[in-house]
Amino acid sequence: MSDHEVYWTPTALQDLAAILSHVAAENPAAAAAVIDRLEVRAESLGTLTPRGRTVPELSEIGVHHYRELIERPWSLVYTVEAMRVAVVAILDSRRDLQTLLLERLIRS
Repeated sequence: MSDHEVYWTPTALQDLAAILSHVAAENPAAAAAVIDRLEVRAESLGTLTPRGRTVPELSEIGVHHYRELIERPWSLVYTVEAMRVAVVAILDSRRDLQTLLLERLIRS
């Protein structure tokens, strides 16, 4: 299996910064470890692109090109392009995805 370049969209980078801020406010020592976990998990998609599942909530409405990889309690949402993997969002998997997407649309 060939390697894919993994890149983070601006939205995913904003999600990462928000997670860092939230975790650091509660436990500064854990913040760096959380970010490392998420980055390592995302980088693993470079060689194991099909390992995530299609996002069920999106599949229900006919959107099948987004996949997710869980790194509890977050879900890394990504899409596979020709030779690249785009991490498009990091969502709290404990929350309802439809609500999260609606909030993002309202903020846009």
